[in-house]
Amino acid sequence: MDVALLLPGQGAQHLGMAVELYGADRVFTDTVDELFDAMGERGSTLRAEWLAADPELALDDASRAQPLLFTTAYAVGRSLREHGVHPAVMLGHSVGELAAAALGGVFTATEAAALLVARDAATARAPHGGMVAVSASVAEIAEYLDESDDLQGVVVGARNAPRQTVIAGPEPRLTQVVDALAAAGFAGRRVPARQPFHSPSMRAAAAAFEEALAGCRLRPPSIPIMSTRTARLVEPREAVDPAFWAGQLTSPVLFWPALEALLGAGPRLVVETGPGQTLSLLARRHPQVRRGVSAVRPALSAGRDGALNSWTAARTILTAAEPVSHSVKDGVTPF
Repeated sequence: MDVALLLPGQGAQHLGMAVELYGADRVFTDTVDELFDAMGERGSTLRAEWLAADPELALDDASRAQPLLFTTAYAVGRSLREHGVHPAVMLGHSVGELAAAALGGVFTATEAAALLVARDAATARAPHGGMVAVSASVAEIAEYLDESDDLQGVVVGARNAPRQTVIAGPEPRLTQVVDALAAAGFAGRRVPARQPFHSPSMRAAAAAFEEALAGCRLRPPSIPIMSTRTARLVEPREAVDPAFWAGQLTSPVLFWPALEALLGAGPRLVVETGPGQTLSLLARRHPQVRRGVSAVRPALSAGRDGALNSWTAARTILTAAEPVSHSVKDGVTPF
């Protein structure tokens, strides 16, 4: 059973995410320090806020949440690989796809740090807005949404499951649509975000981020990436195109279609590398997982405690998947 890594994005963050690995896992710690150091003063501030005994991070502040999500997911992925887990494919949600690209060598860790700072600056200038997860299919709520190219409109921001659609857009239009959906009986939950990610409102931010990407030497990934922008594997020509990665900011996250393509290719042991179980819970809804054809295991628990137990459980499942080429080195644990 091949291993597939899931790397989460906005909405998966929580206070103290993965801090229990810092200082306990050498590879994780070294990787986190490398990224924070490469971010300069911004990285020093983020590290101090992240490691604080009583952190006061605003979870809806993407300028903090997204670099931390990227850093923790990438560092966990690096640690897994160092300890013998060689994924056959990776799938990242939103900024998690950039973490997958870094793990696959599309850009280096140092380049990734610079890109995160540039992406941060670009999205900070985006209009005020947000994202809302709605318990409905795209078809059920389509009549309440705006045209997909409307800069001021509310559109589909993510397709996370057959009946979980995330909508995104600027205020006050977003609140107007949410109110209309509530009146029609559709429940919604705000995603911790202050910007309308994955909507046309992010077009200027995407253009600025593309300029930063153009300054890097992009490479085809050494590990296949199932893109949540296209719901298929990233092609070599796409991987080296700055517009492809920048276009994430204005395109919906096709998580469920991408998951369908990933699990449809054969049995997978799906391991989430992020700080919680957001993508794991979604993946467990898939028929292939429910029938036992594929399995899902988060690498970490959602809180400050239990990471060691979660790592042990992840290693147990990976060991159970042997003999396969994508496995765990005999006798090696992450700690």
